[in-house]
Amino acid sequence: MPDRTMAGVYPIISMPIDSQGRIVMEDLRKQVDWLIETGVHGIGIAVASEVYKLTEAERDEVLRAVVDQAAGRAKVVMNTGAEGTDVAIHYSKRAEELGADALMIRPTSFIPTVQEENIAYFERIAQAVTIPIFLQDQGSATVGPAMAAECARRHENLCYIKVETPPTVPRMAETRQLSEGTGLILFGGAGGAFVLEEFRRGSVGTMPGSTLPDVFVKVWDLWQAGEEDAATAEFSRYSTIIRTLAQGQGLANWVYKHIMVRRGIFEPGSAYARHPALKPDDLHLKEIDQQLEELDLLAK
Repeated sequence: MPDRTMAGVYPIISMPIDSQGRIVMEDLRKQVDWLIETGVHGIGIAVASEVYKLTEAERDEVLRAVVDQAAGRAKVVMNTGAEGTDVAIHYSKRAEELGADALMIRPTSFIPTVQEENIAYFERIAQAVTIPIFLQDQGSATVGPAMAAECARRHENLCYIKVETPPTVPRMAETRQLSEGTGLILFGGAGGAFVLEEFRRGSVGTMPGSTLPDVFVKVWDLWQAGEEDAATAEFSRYSTIIRTLAQGQGLANWVYKHIMVRRGIFEPGSAYARHPALKPDDLHLKEIDQQLEELDLLAK
């Protein structure tokens, strides 16, 4: 029986990269410790981690380091999607071997295919592993509510979904409705921009970026305590910076890492994104710094 207890705040790590494109393992491990110290419940390695730009050896190295540093203090979710079923199975079995607690997989999208083929893709991967899988419903590779429900019926390992195809609010509600009785467990994504609305519609967790884990943990704790008004007020205080973070991948990778430096988690030399990735201009970074200062989020 797969673990169906996952809930709460599961940030997706930012990948510390130096000017030569090398992963800075020391800052990666420091980030894991910081996330856990803020109270997160899990850690993800996924699209916002630039996992699709990593070699196979780097994927293994990063997952080993995150699992080792987490040391059972938080769940680890690894993105193992690929454009071929056999490759995705390979990545998935390897992630399980290296200690991942769960997988996250989006459907194939490079060559359009019928829905049934993608359902079979998920089912075959689920049959090859023993750990749970988060279906990743993303704008460029969607898992619609009906498809998600069917996947959950096909195999017990297909028991989570990260809903982030916009607009996420009605999509979360529809997914909950259509998956009733299947055991499918709902998480939100998309930078956590609509986390409160998603909680109201059945989400039991969120997968934002790694820059504001303390904020999302506080919102989660208030929500769990039944203090909805306080959770809303806390979230609203940070809404401008959360909006800034909810930009397209590429630009967002640079922004995440800039903030990680300004918060004292990354060294300045670890704040590069792998190409291709649109770099923000100096004015954009200055605006972000001003927001961080106003919110008292800069490293002391």
